[in-house]
Amino acid sequence: MAPGLDLNREDGMVPKVTQSLAGLLLLTSFLLHMEEGHASSTRLVCDNRLIQKYIGEAKDMEKRVGECQVLPALSCPAVLPLVDFSLQQWKSKSNETKRREILCDMALLVGAVVGAQGQVNEPCGARQLSQLYQHANSFLLLLQTFSWEAGPWEPGCSPRSTEQTHITGIFLTYRQLVQGKLRFFFHDLAKDLCKQGQAGGTDPRCRAR
Repeated sequence: MAPGLDLNREDGMVPKVTQSLAGLLLLTSFLLHMEEGHASSTRLVCDNRLIQKYIGEAKDMEKRVGECQVLPALSCPAVLPLVDFSLQQWKSKSNETKRREILCDMALLVGAVVGAQGQVNEPCGARQLSQLYQHANSFLLLLQTFSWEAGPWEPGCSPRSTEQTHITGIFLTYRQLVQGKLRFFFHDLAKDLCKQGQAGGTDPRCRAR
């Protein structure tokens, strides 16, 4: 046990430490996925529990920032992507088109978080924005490991956008993006990648019988 850490304290110290550790573990998980390459990315897509976990964490962040007592309006509005979409139109798009669309949305969202961080000094809001940046930027990096076209991705897109002066809107947009487009994108990828992974993971000795 760390010196001076009283587990019976009622000032919220232990839950805050736990939340920080959870955020660090999430970031480490993302980095490990990226370092291990395509095979690890496939595991991320095929394990539906992971995307559900990230949706749950997005909801938790949105709830916590709403509990901050003082959240001043942003003097420079945050430019956020409009992440609503038609499921019918979404299904007609290629996986590469979907990936690039989400990348554009996530890049704009990350930029909005960075801009808000420069304006919010209140500890509660600043802490939640820092955690949101870690989550959103990790997804931005992870999505670049999926590619069906040659060459690096360059953020030259212009997604539909809106301006928001309240930082709660940034968290709402992130949650909607993860719960909507990103979840459906992973679901679409799983149809192909998970079947390939299952076929590739079969022991040759079993197939020979």
